[in-house]
Amino acid sequence: MKRSAVALIDGEHYPSVVVDALRHAAGQFEFLGAVFLGGFEKIREGDLETAAEKMYGLPVVFDADLCRGLTRAIDLFDPEVVVDLSDEPVLGYEERFRLVSHSLARNVGYVGPDFHFSPAGSDHLCASPSLSIIGTGKRVGKTAISGYIARLLRDLAAEEDARGVVVVAMGRGGPAEPEVIDGTRTGLTAEDLLAWSREGRHAASDHFEDAALSRLVTVGCRRCGGGMAGEPFVSNVAAGAQVANSLDPGFVIFEGSGATLPPVGTDARLLVAGAQQPVEHIAGYLGTYRLLTSDALVLTMAEEPLASGEKVRAIMSAVNEVKPGLPTIPVVFRPRPALPVEGRRVAFFSTAPRTQETLLRRYLEEHYACRVELFSGNLSARPALRADLERPEMARVDTVLTEIKAAAIDVVAAEAEARGLEVVFVDNLPLEVAPGEQGRLAGLAGELAQLARERFETRV
Repeated sequence: MKRSAVALIDGEHYPSVVVDALRHAAGQFEFLGAVFLGGFEKIREGDLETAAEKMYGLPVVFDADLCRGLTRAIDLFDPEVVVDLSDEPVLGYEERFRLVSHSLARNVGYVGPDFHFSPAGSDHLCASPSLSIIGTGKRVGKTAISGYIARLLRDLAAEEDARGVVVVAMGRGGPAEPEVIDGTRTGLTAEDLLAWSREGRHAASDHFEDAALSRLVTVGCRRCGGGMAGEPFVSNVAAGAQVANSLDPGFVIFEGSGATLPPVGTDARLLVAGAQQPVEHIAGYLGTYRLLTSDALVLTMAEEPLASGEKVRAIMSAVNEVKPGLPTIPVVFRPRPALPVEGRRVAFFSTAPRTQETLLRRYLEEHYACRVELFSGNLSARPALRADLERPEMARVDTVLTEIKAAAIDVVAAEAEARGLEVVFVDNLPLEVAPGEQGRLAGLAGELAQLARERFETRV
């Protein structure tokens, strides 16, 4: 079955060559129009704009801004796919990624001679207002932001909607069938997660972390692989959405995994990026697509030595070029123990870089009145983590503080149990960087929830 299409053409090809290419592709595509991208080497003198339709046999859109020209054509012709018949020197790598991003952001595929990009799944399967929280990569703090916003919305929902908030999380180690974890009644303990781990389960998957730290009902899902535009190769998130529907929630949060998006449509979207990432990974390549389809951006780790003030400003400037006016909040993370640790001598295990040790030690000691005897940032490096657990400082420890990661359960919690030490989970609390902006992230969470509800009401 033919797909309706818009062609991208240029004047570096003779018009007759382009026309033959369109005829060659006519078995697959029904061309409704074209976008002229530039290049005049093979175009005879004359008024191209008035002669283009006769020359190419299609209505042709002209615009000096290539992305604007493409979006105009998509709005005008409503195609299913964009077919790229151009190449260098008119289209280089950067220009092509921008066009791909703008096409996918309009839910239109983009194909060329040896590539095919498709937008991430966008079918609305959720029977409640929903928000997706996605990232630009692994270790940008997406789960921490998701947990923080989930707690805020849970507290708001307690006042407005007794049905509450459900989180649907997918991960590389999630369950074969979506599973429900109820963290609302009693918080999950290290003993609970360690027991599940010994049964062979990935007890540090994001839905366990959300249930343990946010005390919400969570639905755990899995995915494998992730495309450049964020589509997983395979996942059971669609089934997870149906499980969430069966719980009759007032609001649902879908968490992405790494740079992979939940393959379902949601009513609003929040993007989380790390300021330590290269600028082009956030605002270029298919980061552009993620920005264009998001309603706000949280920029994490926005402090020295992870990222300079100049780097943060450069990212925000690049983001504004892609999507002017997108609400953007730079934040830093600080550890938040889930239980009181006043007067305790603690060992703190995290994925934080060694450069953060002094800052995080001081923060824990000043805000939670404990003494940090040992700091380890090796939760993602098991050999180094095991070596940390053998350090002499462990003899002075009476409590273990740890982020929830795989090794935190089967290595750290297991060792703590053997030594008779209490384990307290630690969350990463986002704090706004800019003076006077404390509370802005909480306000944004409420605004996104309201936006999702309004779009949901319009959609249904």
